Amino acid sequence: MTAREVSVVRLDEKKSKFYAHLYEIDTVDDVLEVRAIHDKLYKKAAHHCYAMVCGNVTDSRADGEVGSPGRALAEVMERNNLGSHVLMVSRIFGGIKLGPAGVARAFREAGAGAVAEYQKTRKKL
Repeated sequence: MTAREVSVVRLDEKKSKFYAHLYEIDTVDDVLEVRAIHDKLYKKAAHHCYAMVCGNVTDSRADGEVGSPGRALAEVMERNNLGSHVLMVSRIFGGIKLGPAGVARAFREAGAGAVAEYQKTRKKL
């Protein structure tokens, strides 16, 4: 596997848990490996949404979740000029619906938290 985890953040929003992981990747195929990791780590998660940039290839997926969270994660990556990374957020539903805007906001906040944590650790190096 060539994907390397560089930060992890958990966000709790109305009893739902959002686990955001940022990985450095070498190839587009690394996304499949990252998805397999999240399937094992978060078996109760209904959705594993992501945004990826690798070379000239960009991709984002909402995994059936409302509110276009893949697009929200892609905006976080673009705003922070991240290349050769995948930002994956897994949601474990807590029983309270957030609505499309609330879902997008929670995914965006979780993803931005993972990116901020990564940037904080990079500055220390």
